[in-house]
Amino acid sequence: MPVLTNIGYLATCRGNGSQSDLHEIRDAALAWVDDQISWVGPQSSLPLEFSTEPTIDAGGRLVIPGLVECHTHLAFGGWRADEFEMRSLGKSYSEIARAGGGIRKTVRQTRQASKSELLEKSRSHLEAMRRLGITTVEGKSGYGLDRETELRILEVYRELEETQPVRIVSTYLGAHVVPDEFKADRKGYVDFICQEMIPTVAERGLADFCDAFLEEGAFGREECREILETGRAYGLKPKLHADQLSCLQGAELAAEVGAVSADHLEHASEAGVQAMREADVVAVLLPLASLYLGQPAANARRLIDSEVKVAVSTDFNPGSSPNFHLPLAMTLACSLCRMSPAEALKGATIYAAQAVDLQGQVGSLEEGKAADFAIIDAEDPNDWLYRFRPNACVATFIGGESVFTADEVI
Repeated sequence: MPVLTNIGYLATCRGNGSQSDLHEIRDAALAWVDDQISWVGPQSSLPLEFSTEPTIDAGGRLVIPGLVECHTHLAFGGWRADEFEMRSLGKSYSEIARAGGGIRKTVRQTRQASKSELLEKSRSHLEAMRRLGITTVEGKSGYGLDRETELRILEVYRELEETQPVRIVSTYLGAHVVPDEFKADRKGYVDFICQEMIPTVAERGLADFCDAFLEEGAFGREECREILETGRAYGLKPKLHADQLSCLQGAELAAEVGAVSADHLEHASEAGVQAMREADVVAVLLPLASLYLGQPAANARRLIDSEVKVAVSTDFNPGSSPNFHLPLAMTLACSLCRMSPAEALKGATIYAAQAVDLQGQVGSLEEGKAADFAIIDAEDPNDWLYRFRPNACVATFIGGESVFTADEVI
């Protein structure tokens, strides 16, 4: 039963209370048995049964739950650095897409990538993520848009879940855009998703969620409704890319279909925000995408003030957010989305866990939950997110096992 001692500030991040309530414990200790937390509290109250157990000294640092990365497009072929230059020179996301770039470019590159190439690229990303304190990652498909490549991506996620320590949650995103071969037959592609892909994905147990991109140039409201309701009928929980570039009542639709989360929300209506609150839909904000696209970020204050739970993620993908640095996204959530550091931390832990329906297992440091945690070289969340560095994480544990230690600091 190892014991982590000399914790200066332990952010337990329990789900109750407000967005800013981290249920912190000063001068704390944390004990675990096998892969589960067995005790957490002030070090002065550590039970005698732990007095002879091996200890790890946190050095008076900040300890947080393992970060939950709840919105990524982890597996893809190629990159799109040329589009970064184009946006820097004033081209819009829509203009780049109409010129043959955007999602369709990555679809072409991903279809050409072998399973082993996708696997090794994704594995490399996950290794870097766990060095940042990230212990759970949601990965979407959506860069295949045909049967073979979509299944290949989801099979990559399954293999990653089985062969490396970061916890993987899989999402089927066939409704990303309409692929070129269905350009003249939108209904045919929606039918393909609903009648062939969703049943196959569900039968093979390749995904936990079904997602859709509701946006001009992607999918319409009723198309998304049909896809998400079909997915739910096959046991795939709904998620939705909503109101990113325009207001198409995505937040309202997410509430209507009982989505676990609605993601982006830069242009969500007030009615949509209230509908999300009533339906307990988690709002996932993605400030890195706003930064790369040069667009105003979502306003977290109106969501939090309306009692909507707000998660923070990166939207890691090769186009609009080629960056998986979740602590940077948290800092941007403070400076661009008007969240406090405590609110951003809760948004990247327990509320992010709820956005992937794992709040009963990860996202907070409580007895009986997974021993997933990170040691951060900071005094508290304010110090950490204000004083941004390339990496303040000095150790990451998943299921009680060390998966990263920086320069033997502990």
